[in-house]
Amino acid sequence: MIAFVRGRVAALTLSSAVLEVGGVGLELMCTPGTLATLRTGDSATLPTSMVVREDSLTLFGFVDDDEKQIFELVQTASGVGPKVAQAITAVLSPDDLRRAIASDDVKTLTRVPGIGQKGAQRIILELKDRIGAPTGARYAAAPTGGAPWRDQVHQGLVGLGWPVRDAEKAVDAVAPEAGDVPDVAALLRAALRTLSKA
Repeated sequence: MIAFVRGRVAALTLSSAVLEVGGVGLELMCTPGTLATLRTGDSATLPTSMVVREDSLTLFGFVDDDEKQIFELVQTASGVGPKVAQAITAVLSPDDLRRAIASDDVKTLTRVPGIGQKGAQRIILELKDRIGAPTGARYAAAPTGGAPWRDQVHQGLVGLGWPVRDAEKAVDAVAPEAGDVPDVAALLRAALRTLSKA
């Protein structure tokens, strides 16, 4: 297994980052929050999880080890594959997920695209004794300027499957929360909450 990847960020797309490692470009599937912390040309180290399928090898990259562990843990629940696991890490921080499971908060889990009420109840039931208590870790604000956060949040929403028009409305709805130093990951989560209420 590949535990982490360190290299120069060669390219960024809506859903992945390409890191150049020893002359080889490795594509890592990442959440919008993780992608927001990366800049083309900079050096980066990302914890990774490799998902092996009969017809593919997919490498997922994470902002930290805690997010990676959550991604791997939620896949042990019935009916949760890598795509839904990545959606969970995109919408909920590790501590938000731990709190939701500890408090039987089905509503919070159903904000994740691909998880319905029964799926949320199953995740709570199967992971409650294994997920642990919130760690209190806080994610640092992504270093972005004025308007680039809008593009990043918009691209993240579209990458997660929301229609372009809905994504634009959600970005406009969370714009007042941006402040002087926008936290792209927090704004993305807020936009997803807006969309789940609609």
